[in-house]
Amino acid sequence: MFNYYLKLAFQNLKRNVWVTVLMILAIGAGVGASMTTLALYRAMSSDPIPAKSHELFVVQVDNLGPNKAGEQSEGFKEYLSYIDAVALMKARGAKRQTLIYTTYLKARSAPDSKPVGAPVPAVYGDFFKMLDAPFKYGGPWVPADDEAGAPVIVLSRKLDDKLFAGANSVGKSLDIAGVAYRVVGVLDDWPLVPRFYDLHVAPFGNVDEMFIPFNRAVRAQAPIISGSSCNDPRPPEWSDFLHSECIWVQLWAEVPTPEIAAYRSLVNNYAADQQRLGRFHWPAHTQVRDVMQWLKYRHAVPGQLGILLLASFGFLFVCLMNAMGLMLAKTIGRTQDISVRRALGASRRAIALQSLVETGVVGLVGAAIGLAITMLGTFAIRTVLADQYAALAYLDAKVVVIEVICAIAAAVAAGLYPTWRAAWVQPALQLKVE
Repeated sequence: MFNYYLKLAFQNLKRNVWVTVLMILAIGAGVGASMTTLALYRAMSSDPIPAKSHELFVVQVDNLGPNKAGEQSEGFKEYLSYIDAVALMKARGAKRQTLIYTTYLKARSAPDSKPVGAPVPAVYGDFFKMLDAPFKYGGPWVPADDEAGAPVIVLSRKLDDKLFAGANSVGKSLDIAGVAYRVVGVLDDWPLVPRFYDLHVAPFGNVDEMFIPFNRAVRAQAPIISGSSCNDPRPPEWSDFLHSECIWVQLWAEVPTPEIAAYRSLVNNYAADQQRLGRFHWPAHTQVRDVMQWLKYRHAVPGQLGILLLASFGFLFVCLMNAMGLMLAKTIGRTQDISVRRALGASRRAIALQSLVETGVVGLVGAAIGLAITMLGTFAIRTVLADQYAALAYLDAKVVVIEVICAIAAAVAAGLYPTWRAAWVQPALQLKVE
């Protein structure tokens, strides 16, 4: 019976091709626009590391105190002073931990080659295990390299392809500011969106291309591009800056769930000790936030995107209303045909099912149009926004499935009223008029 309904659906859709095309385009445009925005919103708001996000924490200790208006310093939102960061690292209260700040370096693989410049996170070796970073070649550097501030480096797959033609570059060297950095590992494709460990430098862009040891960056006095804040003017000398109250370092810790309360107590006790020592002249203020709490606190998803999402679904609603009007016009135009079928014994249920099959066909074709529009939308994101949002310009299987279901459901929803009108046509009245 379904094949019969499908055959009738194609016959009816062919009767007025332009009306059918308009219905399909209306549904495709509405679904494509809303799904493009939904895909972008999902990519920006989803859990970047779902297996461990509840065990990864960023630590905050307020060492700047309230400002003149009595409000908490804005700098408290992100960073620690070097003094606090190092002290908490030495406390070793976490399973794994890393300090992070982002610098900018230029590297070259040969003396006569063109240097490649990029933001470079300075981290500890635990960083890669904490974030489950996948390696194509080699692996992270060892703890001894952290302590010694050794000139070692981890590359992204993209940079390895650029500098070494995709070959295993472990053991080879890169020249950075006249120092030979030994490659110890090459990352594989790493879809970490957003890069929650650095929301200041292109968090939705491609994966960072180089990583070096934190202590190496500090000893090389590598410039800070991830942001810093000082209550007083920044000390001109690097050694004075390290021992100042300026904040510029992040501390991320991996803490198993049973040990979270103890770790929070460790941080609180540290801040209380600093207050008792006279370093802080205000109540100790600390925060230990997991990944999703951190993203929410830092407003990683712009509020404008939520408004855009609502607007796109509003556009989808308008498109559905237009499609419903066209379907209703087609139904009214086929009233005589429906009356003849009813007079020949077709039940209201049969008429309704045949109409729903017809709207389902429209939905399927609309889904194909919508998918094409969504692909164009992601291509536009990749082209227009370049590397800043490059990691968002992709379609996963979930988005495609949601789009097909949404298009069919939208077509069926738009066709409910026309279907009801078709099922309740009074054949006797229509045939009498004829």
